[in-house]
Amino acid sequence: MARGKLRIYVGAAPGVGKTYAMLSEAHRRVERGTDCVVAFVEHHDRPRTEVMLHGLEQVPRKELAYRDTVFTEMDIDAVLARRPAVALVDELAHTNVPGSRNEKRWQDIEELLEAGIHVISTVNIQHLESLSDIVESITGIRQKETVPDEVVRRADQIELVDMSPTALRRRMAHGNIYKSHKVDAALSNYFRPGNLTALRELALLWVADRVDEYLQEYRSEHRVSKIWGSRERIVVGLTGGSEGRTLIRRAARLAEKGAGGEVLAVYIARSDGLAAGSPKELAVQRTLVEDLGGTFHHVLGEDIPSALLEFARGVNATQIVVGSSRRKAWQYIFGPGVGATVARDSGPDLDVHIVTHEEVAKGRGLPVARGARLGRSRIIWGWLVGSVGPALLTLLLLYVEAGLGLANDMLMFLMLTVAAALLGGFLPALASALVGSFLLNWFFTPPVHRITIADPKNILALVIFVMVAISVASVVDLAARRTHQAARLRAESEVLSFLAGSVLRGETTLDALLERVRETFAMEAVALLERESETAPWTCSGSVGDVSPLARPEDADVDMPVGDHMALALTGRVLPAEDRRVLAAFAAQAAVVLDRQRLQSQAEQARKLAEGNRIRTALLAAVSHDLRTPLAGIKASVTSLRSDDIEWSDEDQAELLAGIEEGADRLDHLVGNLLDMSRLQTGTVTPLIREIDLDEVVPMALVGVPEDSVILDIPEELPMVAVDPGLLERSVANLVENAVKYSPEGEPVLVSASALGDRVELRVADRGPGVPDDAKDRIFEPFQRYGDAPRGAGVGLGLAVARGFAEAIGGTLTAEDTPGGGMTMVLTVPTAAGHQPARPDLPAAVTS
Repeated sequence: MARGKLRIYVGAAPGVGKTYAMLSEAHRRVERGTDCVVAFVEHHDRPRTEVMLHGLEQVPRKELAYRDTVFTEMDIDAVLARRPAVALVDELAHTNVPGSRNEKRWQDIEELLEAGIHVISTVNIQHLESLSDIVESITGIRQKETVPDEVVRRADQIELVDMSPTALRRRMAHGNIYKSHKVDAALSNYFRPGNLTALRELALLWVADRVDEYLQEYRSEHRVSKIWGSRERIVVGLTGGSEGRTLIRRAARLAEKGAGGEVLAVYIARSDGLAAGSPKELAVQRTLVEDLGGTFHHVLGEDIPSALLEFARGVNATQIVVGSSRRKAWQYIFGPGVGATVARDSGPDLDVHIVTHEEVAKGRGLPVARGARLGRSRIIWGWLVGSVGPALLTLLLLYVEAGLGLANDMLMFLMLTVAAALLGGFLPALASALVGSFLLNWFFTPPVHRITIADPKNILALVIFVMVAISVASVVDLAARRTHQAARLRAESEVLSFLAGSVLRGETTLDALLERVRETFAMEAVALLERESETAPWTCSGSVGDVSPLARPEDADVDMPVGDHMALALTGRVLPAEDRRVLAAFAAQAAVVLDRQRLQSQAEQARKLAEGNRIRTALLAAVSHDLRTPLAGIKASVTSLRSDDIEWSDEDQAELLAGIEEGADRLDHLVGNLLDMSRLQTGTVTPLIREIDLDEVVPMALVGVPEDSVILDIPEELPMVAVDPGLLERSVANLVENAVKYSPEGEPVLVSASALGDRVELRVADRGPGVPDDAKDRIFEPFQRYGDAPRGAGVGLGLAVARGFAEAIGGTLTAEDTPGGGMTMVLTVPTAAGHQPARPDLPAAVTS
């Protein structure tokens, strides 16, 4: 069953006339005989809107009780049971009453569309998810009911219902929107001229961007011109805090300003114990960015700014969006912050947007899980304190005139050992204990300046000092190791959780998975290698990056075996052993994805075989009937002419001979189409492209049709086209023959042509019964005859052959409705190099 089509009326504010326009469209469709019903329309006691409901069938609403109050909602089951051609569903962003089947009304509309029902709906610009923040800043009102932008952008048709702020306020003042007692408050608050002007600008810009997308899709499909320049790719740096939602929405608005913009949200987890972001908040942000049409990425990185810039450059991003620092003023002593560092190191190829949010300057807070992998600077300080510190302390104590006593001296040296352990770990602390014990023995234990110790109590004190120092260093180092292990396990669990989530969400592309591996481990290239046996050479089943030096797993910096005959190979750096656990999970998933892709390929081959069997079955049916029918007529006519017992008059003989000629022509045409389809199926059609005028080819295609059945309109100023004349003539002949066959008596077929950019468009229009939208693609399939076409009308190959030949010469063939009734076949072919006409100006007004 074909999916229904969605049409949405978009307005800048309540009262601009969205519902009125929707009901007007419904009346027009009902007058044309379309089965159109009102599934849910709220007139809000507006008299003119309520009048428009008269004459339209309304599906009874469903009553739901909630908190001792009865509410009415759209009865989706009743609409599905009624199965109209078109359903009117007002207020796309509406939240259903608890107890309904779906939470949001746009989800109800999705069910209607999946059932093949066309839907017309309405929405205000302030209800779009990506604009909710900016609308709140303009009006001061937070929109609680929102709809994902992607739902609206997927609509087959979007129409802006526009009205100037002055006209809307005048309509409000006349009481056409709200009751009289609410007018003054509305005019002085939400409906202020500045608010309405800003909302109108948002609506115009959003719809203008959508019009640009429609225009780009049309030019791409019809090859009007080259694709526009490279699109904007915007990377959003997330910390796991609540400000991430603001950053994502801001990035989405930036992406919408350029056609084809893309948003990539990235959360970077540090393996040395970054303060963990809230898993719940990250899940919400992942859902938000996917609803806005972007993608979510999870990357491990030691240094957050460097990892963010490396990711942005790896995906060829053009812009980076980060939040303003949450640090308080005194916290800047620890560094300039991620945003400032990214802006400083981004270079001229990346634009950095630092976005303010509600968490600015509120402090970073304490980390949830502090890491303990010691950085280079801490290790250096630890060794300085452990080795140089005892010497400096000895000099200080020697210059003190009155000695502090051996016990106090030991405590001071022990303090240095503890400091060395805290800074640098076990080894600097051990060095501090050994150096300190030697200096204590040499300078402060009698006899001084000698290794020997006279008093046994001093020996015991030094031994206890060394034992305590080593014990403290061991405890500190063990705590650091355990903290680091916990941080590593947390980071690994986050990556594995994301990997499992990607499997559940259906991200099964091998290249996407390998790219995820490359991003996660910061590698230059990743390849999945396999071989059939132990002695067979390795082959690459999938790769990202430059994998030219990877002929076998041993050539890589890291290789992870997957079974006996498969391995995941990575180049760029050597991974620590602790990272191989996560890499093993990625490798196993890559093998599963590869197997799944091969199963899908086999299923596609099986489908093609089934299609071939279907065509062969249809071909046998055609041979058994459509070929035998003209043969039977020819044989009957020949038998009659050869009969000796009947004297045929000249008129009878001429009629019999005409029947033989007609049957032979039908056979020739039938066999020609069968041979053409066979060539297309086997891929043996080899076009010979050359430059030629269209008016030299099209008249030749009209030889087989009556002269008065076709009107030809081919302008002489058309540019030359680069086609295979024979294939183009055959394609046009089939189109004209099909149009003449279905055109009413006395209604000629119009064959016209026009130039459009670097293409020439040939249109074959008839006034026949036409074809519904859901059958327009099906009529181009082999052995398809629409409706009640008689068996003698052919085997249903004409349009299939026409499209096949059109695509073989670099053109396209589509079906459209003829204004006033009928069907128009649109054949576009490329113009010859150097013969493109001047580009026509676009109309001043473009509607969606």
